[in-house]
Amino acid sequence: MRLTSFTDYTLRTLLYLAANRDRLVTIQDIADLHVISKNHLMKVVYQLGLSGLVETVRGRNGGLRLGKEPKDINIGALVRATETDFFMAECFDRDSDTCPLTPNCKLKHTLNDATRAFLAVLDQQTLEDMLPATGPESKPVRIMRNAAKR
Repeated sequence: MRLTSFTDYTLRTLLYLAANRDRLVTIQDIADLHVISKNHLMKVVYQLGLSGLVETVRGRNGGLRLGKEPKDINIGALVRATETDFFMAECFDRDSDTCPLTPNCKLKHTLNDATRAFLAVLDQQTLEDMLPATGPESKPVRIMRNAAKR
């Protein structure tokens, strides 16, 4: 299974905001860090704002911040909300399924079980669980800017 770039950018945005709760963050900050399109990221942030997961502050000194506590943002629910479908193969979509094996094929059931297991693991995680550990025993996280260009 592969997540869409929309879901990927959603997760990256929320992780960055959760790690920077002490300040407002700009879309440009996130776009620069991950070397992704600011325009695409604006669409992501817009949807996050509509859902209440992100608060936006307008104006010259504006920016973004989390709209909920990281412990209250479930990763499984987030992935379900941002993915358009979980069609692992053609046979998952009844409207476009032309495979002659569908009526007797067991692969669809196996893939369906795997998808449910994937989501069940995500359901056990929150945004808080995804953050680097803090405290005396944790190792510092080094963020490389523009790593893709090097």
